[in-house]
Amino acid sequence: MTRTARSRAAVGSIAASALLLAGCFGSGGGAAGEYDPDEEIELEISWWGDDDRARLFGEVIDLFEAEHPNITVVETPVGAPDDLFNRLATDFAGGGDTAPDVFALGGAKPQEYGELGALLDLATVEAELDTADYPDFSLTSALVDDTLYGLPTGGNATAAFVNADIFAQAGVPVPEEGWTWPDLVAAASQIGSAGLTNAAGDSIYGIDLRIQDILGTYAAQVSEVGMYDWDGGLGVGADEIAGWYDIESQLLAGGGLPDPSIVTANWQLPPDQQPFTIGQAAITFGYTNLMTAYSAAGDVRMLLPPTDTDLSGVALLPSAYWSVNAASPHPQAAAMLVDWFLHEPAAAELILDTRGVPFSPATLEVVTPHLEGPAVTAADYVERIFDEGVVAPPQPAGGSIMNELSQRMETEVLFGRMSPDEAAAQWAEELGAALE
Repeated sequence: MTRTARSRAAVGSIAASALLLAGCFGSGGGAAGEYDPDEEIELEISWWGDDDRARLFGEVIDLFEAEHPNITVVETPVGAPDDLFNRLATDFAGGGDTAPDVFALGGAKPQEYGELGALLDLATVEAELDTADYPDFSLTSALVDDTLYGLPTGGNATAAFVNADIFAQAGVPVPEEGWTWPDLVAAASQIGSAGLTNAAGDSIYGIDLRIQDILGTYAAQVSEVGMYDWDGGLGVGADEIAGWYDIESQLLAGGGLPDPSIVTANWQLPPDQQPFTIGQAAITFGYTNLMTAYSAAGDVRMLLPPTDTDLSGVALLPSAYWSVNAASPHPQAAAMLVDWFLHEPAAAELILDTRGVPFSPATLEVVTPHLEGPAVTAADYVERIFDEGVVAPPQPAGGSIMNELSQRMETEVLFGRMSPDEAAAQWAEELGAALE
């Protein structure tokens, strides 16, 4: 089955506007000059993630610097994707000279920046960075007019995570494959209203919910194509989205969700700080590469998300892309750093599947024997999605507002300022206008 990735990461539309106003980029940049191994070079690399990821990537970079002693890599990690995207919007508005040489991008961001000339055309550094072995669906969100502007770190799929220890503590049966949204509402509400506490004495919630981690999957369950159609338009209607906000309303009314102020505060938490990870929630949704982090909470199991249709709604998605700044004075060296992260066996043995199951066959061959425990569970789930997952159109550029819009309308519903129908109608109106 041929698959096309659907992007789900939040990327502010201000970035594209700033780039257009800057008007100082070409058509993606080309590699100038030749790489000189005797030249002292400094590269900056930026990504998002928690402290564990920063330490891990630091080890990968140490190995790179040992192999290339003339290159010094400056690491500038940030906590959340939006922190990086907002910085890039400012940097590129000024021409890109202050942006990192190498950076992670999510969703359709490689397409957006690539189309505006901010990213390096990877064909210009093919001697330093091999792009040949990646499946077509994994590159969709980084291609503009057959020009490739990024390579995926690996693939993840949305899953439901359940803490069987909390279910047992509440006396609620652990969900099984084939569960429905009413099943989830009932279980989460029973657990969340039971007055349970975790080892630290904190209240246990029925569900730790971030709408951006599940709405795309829900949309693909209830519509023919998912969030978007193949022409870049809206693929789901207001009635379907109202169904999701109604589920949230039921969870809040039944005690499955905590106070709305807690829900909104948890939107951007890194995985190690999320309520589910610290044993404070029975259910959450997230990507498969979080299985290792989430397993710290206890007996954690991974299931397909609930559905009320015959579709799982789950697609295999690139977790992030590595891209190179078109304004980098050292494009070949920057491409070498990307190649190191994606294809160097010593790096692969450190990174394993923390950025998704690798799409490069050679890298996957290195990684697979080293997986164990929760990582094997996640890899098995991803393999299942290869066979059973849905095919979904990619996120068009205007869809970059989807996460922020969905969160904003969620706030209106949970705080009682809008009904699910009203919020969904505004959601469809705003997103539809952005796509036009």
